[in-house]
Amino acid sequence: MNYIIDPPAQPSLPVTGSAQRFPIRRVFCIGRNYADHAREMGASVDAAAPMFFCKPADAVVADGADVAYPSITTDLHHEVEMVVALAAGGSNIAPEAANALIFGYGVGLDLTRRDLQAQAKAKGHPWDVAKGFDHSAPVSALRVAGEVTLDDDSVLRLSVNGELRQQTRLGEMVHGVPQIIAALSTLFELKAGDLIFTGTPAGVAALQRGDHFHAELVGVAELDANII
Repeated sequence: MNYIIDPPAQPSLPVTGSAQRFPIRRVFCIGRNYADHAREMGASVDAAAPMFFCKPADAVVADGADVAYPSITTDLHHEVEMVVALAAGGSNIAPEAANALIFGYGVGLDLTRRDLQAQAKAKGHPWDVAKGFDHSAPVSALRVAGEVTLDDDSVLRLSVNGELRQQTRLGEMVHGVPQIIAALSTLFELKAGDLIFTGTPAGVAALQRGDHFHAELVGVAELDANII
């Protein structure tokens, strides 16, 4: 096919143990999926109505590359999250069918321009500029689902400059992965290549230029990178 301009590069992630890469279609995120994080943000959790937002696929930072400190903010926050990658999708997916759609798991950061988010909240405006900016989604290599054993006691954590900032058990999620996939599929037709950020626990805080972060979904995926 001939295009009038060169098509953009396909965002992708490495796959642990493979030379092949995972192409990224869309990036979905769930907000307030850990009650302790909702409390620290002065919010509450509505378990009956999960809250979703999106990031552009090209916001993903792969391969442990440096993460550029974004413009128009003085309060860049880290939010460590388990990331789920889909090998298939659909609409109105039943929770019991959701796990069969998963390609693999990783760990990532939902970087947030917290000052811009606070301004948007105060005015009742959307959060897009606070969440969907360039380089706002560093993600690890993906581990194929068949190689992974996850349960309620699986640990998600983040350290910055060697100091533990965030840590939780996956069992603390308000909505589990099957429930997230099912709820998303009522709003969007999910497809292969979609990434889902599954929420962050308490402990979010500021990152500065020169910081080094280490994110880990223990036994599954790790991500190291620098803020520049």
